[in-house]
Amino acid sequence: MPDHKLWRQGWYRHARALASPNFGARPAGARIDLVVLHAISLPPGQYGTGCVQQLFTNQLDWQAHPYFLQIQGLEVSSHFFIARGGELWQFVSCNERAWHAGASHYRGRSNCNDDSIGIELEGLDGQPFEDAQYESLASLAAALLAHYPIAHLAGHEHVAPGRKFDPGPGFDWQTLQKSLGLADRHFPPLGGDTP
Repeated sequence: MPDHKLWRQGWYRHARALASPNFGARPAGARIDLVVLHAISLPPGQYGTGCVQQLFTNQLDWQAHPYFLQIQGLEVSSHFFIARGGELWQFVSCNERAWHAGASHYRGRSNCNDDSIGIELEGLDGQPFEDAQYESLASLAAALLAHYPIAHLAGHEHVAPGRKFDPGPGFDWQTLQKSLGLADRHFPPLGGDTP
């Protein structure tokens, strides 16, 4: 995929790069046409701790909080993380496969990690997100749409229904849709059915 001034080998110029070891190659011929949105905070409900960055880079001290013992040994990543103040981090090149969706199915395809870009929003399932996060997300999504053949934007709850519930009802899909000027077909149905 050719790079232009905003991208260098799948790394976005306006994100703070912090490389994760948790990634792999995409399958041959993968069409990167899905963005999956998530919510995360570590410990849950605490913001600005740096623990998300530590988790994605395998640096988290499992003994630092009782909750961490429940996820001890977890090796995960996302392409991007948007903090409460809108700060944007990138952990994996968009040309590579990050480990964010897990067992998943969307658009008639399984294994969404193979052909999606994962974006984590600092927050809790079902809780509202900050205006600065929507602004950062809209800018990032517009850059992704211009550079990759993105046709779908969905939540973790839509690609792994019943297993995951983020970003949840606190996420305003209409705000994102309006900022990007995309038709309804690019987003999950309001009824919660998965395409």
